[in-house]
Amino acid sequence: MTTDERALPLDLDPSAIARLGRHAVDFLADWVRELDSAPASDYEQAERLTTALRRPPGDGPGDFGALLELFREAAGQGVDTAGPGYLAYFPAGGLVTAALAELLAETVNRFTGVAQTAPALVAMEHGVLTWFCDRFGLPPGAGGLVTTGGSVGTLSALLAARQSLADGTAAASHALGDGTIYVTEHTHYCVAKAARIAGLPAERIRIVPATADLRMDVPSAATMIAADRAAGLRPFLLVGTAGTTSSGTVDPLAELGELARREGLWFHVDAAYGGGFQLTERGRARLSGMETADSIVLDPHKSLFLPYGTGLLLVRDPHVLHAAHAADGRYLQDLSPTGDLPDFGHLGVELTREFRGLRLWLPLHLHGVQAFERELDEKLDLTADLHRRLAQDARFEVPWQPDLTVVLFRLRGTDERNRRFLAEINATRRVYLSSTTIDGRFFLRLCVLNFRTHADRLEEALGIIRTAASREVR
Repeated sequence: MTTDERALPLDLDPSAIARLGRHAVDFLADWVRELDSAPASDYEQAERLTTALRRPPGDGPGDFGALLELFREAAGQGVDTAGPGYLAYFPAGGLVTAALAELLAETVNRFTGVAQTAPALVAMEHGVLTWFCDRFGLPPGAGGLVTTGGSVGTLSALLAARQSLADGTAAASHALGDGTIYVTEHTHYCVAKAARIAGLPAERIRIVPATADLRMDVPSAATMIAADRAAGLRPFLLVGTAGTTSSGTVDPLAELGELARREGLWFHVDAAYGGGFQLTERGRARLSGMETADSIVLDPHKSLFLPYGTGLLLVRDPHVLHAAHAADGRYLQDLSPTGDLPDFGHLGVELTREFRGLRLWLPLHLHGVQAFERELDEKLDLTADLHRRLAQDARFEVPWQPDLTVVLFRLRGTDERNRRFLAEINATRRVYLSSTTIDGRFFLRLCVLNFRTHADRLEEALGIIRTAASREVR
């Protein structure tokens, strides 16, 4: 499609919008149609494109078709996180209905930092948050906000925990230096990063030992909390993980919640990966104890298949979140509270924020919750089957039973052999796996999470793994 050479105004007329939209949707349909056959990773044109795409824009209008083709080429380079062969890290499936919701939301372009400017849209987003709070067993009155991901939510949760410790007084500055946080070596590093941003000294982050099955050791945590308190420090935050990044392991959340209540600590649960499984019966059983949390982060761009940049922070008491983040300015004097709707700008670190609720609200209402439950249950089944079959092969070490959908395994032998093994698997470009290090040993890491990944691709992946293993052990 050739753009009018005279000009392309910023304020497009309806016919131009329709033409561009049809072109974009055709591209979208073709892209999704080709995902099954597309390589799981491709870097053949990356160097050429990274050079070509740095050129500056021209003064006059360009051709939309040509620009879209450049985007298609660029998007094809790297790792295909939306395709069925992506089994590394935590897949984000790129749910098309969520992408369409984002197109609508960004076109409407309403400001939702304060409720008065878009009360019905804020109510839509707040309704989704309330539903999630209910599904996680939080009490009536719980709330939160939609963030760009678990890292931002973790920062806000840490600030709320510190605010709770300080009781909203000048003691906050004192609490900053002598407050202590309890994690394990498997806790996501966003907690340490949030603590650093908040000004907490690195030595105030306590690394609690993990058990042989990679979970936080609750008696050790209790002992460390008592020792710190006896030394005049102020324990204030205990972090449990509902699905660690390396192994997908779930900490003993119920026991940790009880410890936090007994010791007067804020209990934060990092459910960025595992939180979506709360929608399933098996997931709720494995995440038992989540309901005792003071704050929970989850990333719907992981286990609910939404686009990257979609996170949730849920809190038991939104008033503490508000106390930690609220601010004011004279230029806001025209705004007033809108019923019981929250001003999201006062609950997190962002003031300017787009309307994020539709990318959650539309897929949940359009597909129905059971559609997500079915996909998640299938991923649990596929993971259990894959783990069983790998464990039955004497060539592999498969030390840990998966809690959710992450399987760790390695060839018997050296780390170097396993690095070659992983490289050979990924070189097929039909699947893409990642790795991690546990207790100083290199493990291959396979995560079954994309809603486009089904039994046929897992069967193919297993065949690729076995073939690569046969070459390595000859």
